[in-house]
Amino acid sequence: MSRDGPSWRAPSGPDRPEDAPGATLVDRFPVLALAARNLTRTKTRSVLAALGIAIGVIAIASLGMFGSAFQRSQMENIGQIGNDVAVAPGEDLGRDNFTETQLREIQRAAGGTELVAVKRDSREVTFRGETQNRTVYGLADPNSLYDVRQGFIPDQWRDGAVVGSQLAADEGIRAGEALTVDGQTFRVVAVLDETGQAVIVNPDNAVLLPPDRFDENTYAQVVVLSESTAEANRTAMDIRTAMNGRQQRVQIFEFGQLADQINQLFFQLNLFLVGIGAVSLVVAGTSILNVMLMSTVERREEIGVLRAVGFEKRAVLRILLTEAGILGLAGGTVGVVVSFLIGAGVNSLFLGDPLAFDTLSVFYLAAGFAFGVGSSLLSGAYPAWKAATLDPVQALRGS
Repeated sequence: MSRDGPSWRAPSGPDRPEDAPGATLVDRFPVLALAARNLTRTKTRSVLAALGIAIGVIAIASLGMFGSAFQRSQMENIGQIGNDVAVAPGEDLGRDNFTETQLREIQRAAGGTELVAVKRDSREVTFRGETQNRTVYGLADPNSLYDVRQGFIPDQWRDGAVVGSQLAADEGIRAGEALTVDGQTFRVVAVLDETGQAVIVNPDNAVLLPPDRFDENTYAQVVVLSESTAEANRTAMDIRTAMNGRQQRVQIFEFGQLADQINQLFFQLNLFLVGIGAVSLVVAGTSILNVMLMSTVERREEIGVLRAVGFEKRAVLRILLTEAGILGLAGGTVGVVVSFLIGAGVNSLFLGDPLAFDTLSVFYLAAGFAFGVGSSLLSGAYPAWKAATLDPVQALRGS
């Protein structure tokens, strides 16, 4: 064994094999070469052990990246309204909408913050001879709340109608066509982009008209557009203080706080998913432990020879730990590569960009790899110690 394998008591100075001219890789890294050779002697078992580590790494990294991508996709929608505050009539206002006077009170309380006053009604909308009751909103500047998918909304919007995305899709309405609202014909100047559910005023199934197309100067609600969540909270407090004394004249909905709570919920969900992945990696570590224990038993006589020819306990320990480390590195590398591909698919599904990896996603990849290698070394520690402490004489006797 000493002729084929490494010599533990390596000579010092120029006589060392790794320093000799033409030294091979085996001479330079004898422990690594011996560990790799031992693993190749039981290829199937080694591959299965590394595969278990790879599956564990995939479980941790993929579940973590899935949770991160899903959280970002949801927070992108919520973030659009996280800086907004919705003000609606309170139970003590005595009516279900705001008058012009009350609107001016809200404007004063909000200071210089931009407001969007929203009128709302239910009207008969006729398109191509078919009449339906639809929600109709009155907004002075829809561009401040929504994106336009087709057509154009002028800054000084005085005429024409704007149609929500879902209504346009259901009825086949396009910009430039005409529809009738309560007997009045309007040209569709624009079709809005889909807004989703995370929006204060959802226009997807509605028609938008200029505010002066409504008979009454009353407003169903007011949207306060702030630059940040902190500003939105301050504005909400100012409006609440100014409008509500002992009576609740206005109801205020702060979406920034809701966004924070949802963000915390997603963080806890991510921890749960990563925990599930960690369990699978612990199972894989048990497989490594089993492989190394079996290897120790089968190579009992060989280890006895190593000890008899001068290998110290520490040398045997290093060889066995290196074998466990190689299994962990191989499994971890495969796991990271597969997890990266899975993460790209998840990013494409939720975020529309397969390479939209954020810091948290990279952390999950690194954590999965580190956990995989660490669990391999940990699982190999006991079999390595057991092999290193074998009595050479008893090992050679096979007892």
